[in-house]
Amino acid sequence: MIGTMLVAMALQAAAPSTEAELLGRRLADAGTLAVLVPLITAKETEELVAAHKELSEDEKAELRATAKAVAARETGRLLDAEGHAYAAALSVVDLRALVAAAETSAAVRQRAAMPGVIAATMTSIGKLDFKGDVLKLFCANTGKACVPIE
Repeated sequence: MIGTMLVAMALQAAAPSTEAELLGRRLADAGTLAVLVPLITAKETEELVAAHKELSEDEKAELRATAKAVAARETGRLLDAEGHAYAAALSVVDLRALVAAAETSAAVRQRAAMPGVIAATMTSIGKLDFKGDVLKLFCANTGKACVPIE
């Protein structure tokens, strides 16, 4: 009983303040996930549409609208969770400084450029196969694990 009370008190004491939660969410809104998730959901939406050739153009538009609604909901949940994690991990002083830096015009322009920069980077380096490359080198060095992963 006492142990449960101590854990509850510790959790309550560690709960971030309202200001920390708000700052954490602002920091999440200015972060990498906020940039990457729309790219991922757009790609996956088009993959869904392409996988259902039986749909009419109107049905494809409805599927895209459904995907957009789900993406907005889930992105909101994801950024809420990230914001809370920031609020729990960082001081309000740090959060204020990070949010101020993230909301500068240069940082806003950087985030706007990120999708194009990421696409250009991925195009310029070609195919990445981390697991395959690791196993190839490990096999060459040790003679073990030389069967490719499926």
